[in-house]
This record gives sequence, structure tokens and C-alpha cells, in this order.
Amino acid sequence: MSDSPPASDGRHGVPWPQFAKDLSDPAKAHDKPEALDDLRVLDVSSGNFAALFTSSILAEFGAEVIRVEPPTGDVARLYSPEGVTHRGTGLAYLVEARNKRHVTLNLHTEQGRLLLVRLARHVDVLIESELPGQMDAWGIGYRQLSVLNPGLIYLAVSTHGQFGPRAAQVMPDYDITDQALSGVPYVTGEPEGEGPAESSAPTKQGNWIGWYVGGGFGALSVLAALHWRVVSGRGQFLDLTPSEAEMRFSDAGVIWYHAAQRIQERVGGLHIQVFPYTLIKTKDSYSFVAGFSDVNFTGLTNIMGRPDLKERFATTKDRILKARELHQELERWSADLTAEDILHRFQDYMVHKRGPGTVATARLNRPEEVLAEPHWWERGVLQKVDDPDYGELLLQAPPWKMSRTPPRIKWACRPVGADNEHIYLKLLGLGKGDLQALRTAGVI
Repeated sequence: MSDSPPASDGRHGVPWPQFAKDLSDPAKAHDKPEALDDLRVLDVSSGNFAALFTSSILAEFGAEVIRVEPPTGDVARLYSPEGVTHRGTGLAYLVEARNKRHVTLNLHTEQGRLLLVRLARHVDVLIESELPGQMDAWGIGYRQLSVLNPGLIYLAVSTHGQFGPRAAQVMPDYDITDQALSGVPYVTGEPEGEGPAESSAPTKQGNWIGWYVGGGFGALSVLAALHWRVVSGRGQFLDLTPSEAEMRFSDAGVIWYHAAQRIQERVGGLHIQVFPYTLIKTKDSYSFVAGFSDVNFTGLTNIMGRPDLKERFATTKDRILKARELHQELERWSADLTAEDILHRFQDYMVHKRGPGTVATARLNRPEEVLAEPHWWERGVLQKVDDPDYGELLLQAPPWKMSRTPPRIKWACRPVGADNEHIYLKLLGLGKGDLQALRTAGVI
């Protein structure tokens, strides 16, 4: 066997960035196959963006997602900044309704539950966010549906999970409870006793991080279950709580308490594991700066023109324990510099190899600066979608760039019940007369 590298595809002379773009440019996604185009998902969640994010990810990869709402629409359609709606739908829902078919079904009626059972025979995945045990009490939970569909992958999203001392608590799943129970917001915010009392309190993380972390892990668990189903032919039950998912993001905090009985407290812009690894105030904004190992800290002090700091903060431990003092020195240096000035100095140091170390910096962007950044538009991170029902919308596009089976946005949203006729006729054989009777009875 030869140890030589494999033969080139004939484009060896093409610069790598252009080669990578040609392979995985999101603009070409619609000309390529979809990884999950043989998958059908039934999302019967209610007011839960963890579940919605899970089904969004699967839909981006080509799954046929059937979004089941009550006849009046999911309460999630009302969630929106300052109550603003676009053509009757909240902005948050418009972000996570992508690529989904929308049908209505009243699960509080016996006939509605019977229709769900019939639908569940035709799907690979079911996602729900009812209180633990509610679907089972209705006769449409995993133990009933899995008898009819042994390959069904059933994802149940809840705050406390389906078992355990708190599972019986009557508590809908909300992001703020997920965040609070995870313990992560306790270490988010300014240190206790510094600044005004309100500024030194714990703070929730900016957006619906608990829900989005939970939804991302939900999609991962579904994909793992699908992989095992290929081998075994069997589905399985997935019990997901976004609070536990976010708890996974507490990194060393849990083991630090176990190993040393130390509780991680809030340190604001500082960091208890490595330093410098922080935000510093600049003349026009803030910049993130990283240079915490010995060699990289040497590089940072060279850029600053402050070799004396290398002596004052000689070791990794010194820099962590004296982080506040070192942070003050960094901000004295950055006070008369813009974020762009700092970026230029860092880039000049590394590109021209003016000394040892690899240091990092990035401007802290406001939302409007993120949207104005040409780099993100070149990479297709943001996408304008001309939706037939909602007009032109600017959405966050799928973050994955893939050469063979890339994800994509096909449409943004559908009105409540827009796909009733399509889905109920296709899967259950119901006609227009049947649907009208179900509407009259309040079932759909």
C-alpha cells in the first residue's frame, strides 16, 4: 500500500477558500439531495420552542414535518417582541415554522385523539411537550403508539422529565424555568456586591437558550435513535428536559464542587479557568481578547508593548487569581483604541509573525452590526425568504455547510391548518366532506 497522498481531483491549484465554497456553498443547496427526505415527523408540541427547534432542524435536512396545532393555532404563534405580529403570526414562530406542513387537530376530543393514532402509524418520529403522563392518559402516548408502530421514535419534552420526584409537578415547560433549574444563570452576571444591587444579581441568558439548547440536543437524540433503528428495526422513547440539557453546559462547575467543594460564583467578564479570556472596553465598543497560555500571553504583551506584564503575571495561575488587576491593565491599554484598531494590531502581529504566540480578538457586535457584516452574507448565514404566505422575511439560515446533503429553507411558515386537506387526504384518505364535518365538530 502506498503512503503517498491520494490523487487530486484536478483542482489542486484552486485556493482552499474557493475550493471549500464550491463544495458547500449554501446557494447551491437546492440542487442537491436531502439527507432526511424519507423521514416523516409529527410535531404535536404546544407553546414549546425546544420542541419546535428540534423539528426545525429535522425539516432543514429534508424531513417532512407535520406540525399539529389546535384549531385556534398554537399559543407559540403569539410569542413575539413587544407583541408585534406579521400577518397575524408572532415573529418568534416565523423563525421556527420553516419547511413544516401545518394541520389542526383538537387532542381534547376523542375523535381528535383517534385521528392522531391514525397519523402516528404513518410517521417515523413524534415530538410532544405535554405534562408528563398526559399523552399516556389520553391513550396516545408511547406505550400505546409503539404497539401500532414499533419503529416509532417518540420524543417527550418536559421541564422535570417523565420520572423522578418532581416529574408529577404540574408545570408547563418554559425557557426561564429550564434556565433556572440548570444552575447556569447563577454564574451569569456581575459579581455579588459590585456595582448597583440590580447589576450584581444573577441574570438569565439573553435569548431562549434553555429551549434552544434542549431543542438541539433533542434533534441529536432523534438522529442517534434513527441510526440505531437502521440496525435494530426498532424505535424508542426519548425523555428530554431542556434544563438537563443546559446543565450539560455548566462545564467544570459540577466537578469543581465535587472535587473541591467550591461553588462557582459570578465573575462578570472575567473567567475562572483561563485568563485573559475576556471582553475589554474600547473607544467605540468592546472587544473579546484571548491570550491565556504562557506563549500566547507573551504575544499579547508584545502587541500591547507591555513586556512588564509578562513578569507581573508570570504563570497561568497568577493570571487567573489576579484577573481583575490584569483586566484593568488591558482596559487602560484599550481605552484609546477602537475595536478595529485592536483587530488590526492582532492581525499584523500574527500575519507578519512579529513574535511568538497566537492571540485572538473580535469586536462585540450589536445586532445591526451582525446583519451588516458582509462575511455572514457571503457564507449564507442570513437568508431572505420570499414566502408565499408571509412575503419577504429575513431568517437565520441553517449553520451547517455540507458538500453532499446540505440543509435548506424551502418556505418560512404556513397559516393555521393550511395543509389539512393535503395531509389528511394523503395519509388518511379523508375527503373534503370529511374535513368539513370535522371542522363543524371542532375536531380540526
